[in-house]
Amino acid sequence: MSSRTTLQIGCYSAFCVAILVLPLFVHDAFLLNKYARYLVFAIVAVSLGLSWGYAGILNLGQAATFGIGSYCMAMALKLKTIPVHTGSEGLPDFMVWNNVTELPLLWQPFSSLPFAIFAGLAVPALFAGLIGWFIFGGRITGVYAAIITLAVMVVLNLVIVDQQAFTGGFNGITDLAQFEVAGITFDAYSSSTYYLAAICLTFTLFASLALARSKVGLVLQAIRDQEDRTRFFGYDVARYKTFVFMISAGFAGLAGMLYTIVMEFASPTFLSVPLSLSMVIWVAVGGRQSLLGAAAGAILVTGVQGALSESEAFLDTWTLIMGGLFVLVVLVMPKGLAGAAEMLVTRKTRFRETPEAAPAGKSAMENV
Repeated sequence: MSSRTTLQIGCYSAFCVAILVLPLFVHDAFLLNKYARYLVFAIVAVSLGLSWGYAGILNLGQAATFGIGSYCMAMALKLKTIPVHTGSEGLPDFMVWNNVTELPLLWQPFSSLPFAIFAGLAVPALFAGLIGWFIFGGRITGVYAAIITLAVMVVLNLVIVDQQAFTGGFNGITDLAQFEVAGITFDAYSSSTYYLAAICLTFTLFASLALARSKVGLVLQAIRDQEDRTRFFGYDVARYKTFVFMISAGFAGLAGMLYTIVMEFASPTFLSVPLSLSMVIWVAVGGRQSLLGAAAGAILVTGVQGALSESEAFLDTWTLIMGGLFVLVVLVMPKGLAGAAEMLVTRKTRFRETPEAAPAGKSAMENV
């Protein structure tokens, strides 16, 4: 491996070790739950960074696949709740309130938790594949593709809100059972849930890094930089872009499932425009051409946002401060925090490799 690759893997490993050992120093259940949410946001930021940074696909509707994964997990956990939260026939409470008499066909497979986990990954990916086939097959690029993804997310949000009898409408799906696998119960405020989010983030980071450094990743970067030239070399650009679009959606679905476990509910706000645009901001701040930068950007931005919004001093002005910080970062560091860090490392390396000044009375050539 080159020194650059070794340094990259070392940075990824150090970051993952840091998030994995954090519970050893944090014993507050509320803080662990909050940090787990930040890690979930980091996963969805990595998924967006994979498609935007490496393939040039600006997806303004990334929250759509995030929300689909969230609802898949919520449906399974809702069917496992105690009877007080369901109807006499085991129906979710909101269905009873809307005069639904039997469990809808769409809900029935979600009685199986393994199916729900599979669906939380596969359904977002297939959904993205369908949208990608339409967009990339029609050679729609740039801002037009971004607007289509945003419009699709808005439509999906409206459908979920409108179908209250089957989705819970504005209220979403609440009063969920705790996620349990292999005898381990993942309480939202326990260290086990934090570790689950941390392990999933670690997997997402290294899986995305492996894809980015593979031949497929190189082709995707070529498409990002010179799409027409890549097509002239014989590569099926639409297929490559659809592929990474689906992988990105699958990771977003994973993040959505984890978010339901951490938050203990699913809501149409998980598919909202503000959240989706926030995801773009996280990646832009961290650096869209760096997966680790995207993850760090999500944690940093959401962490600062949480600290400001919970402070009495900035209760009414925190949104203005966040907007100002974002504008400052974009102006000063157009490649994000990762780009700035890379520039500093490059300058330091070049400084070390620069030959020392020649002694007085001798030319530089005499010292070569």
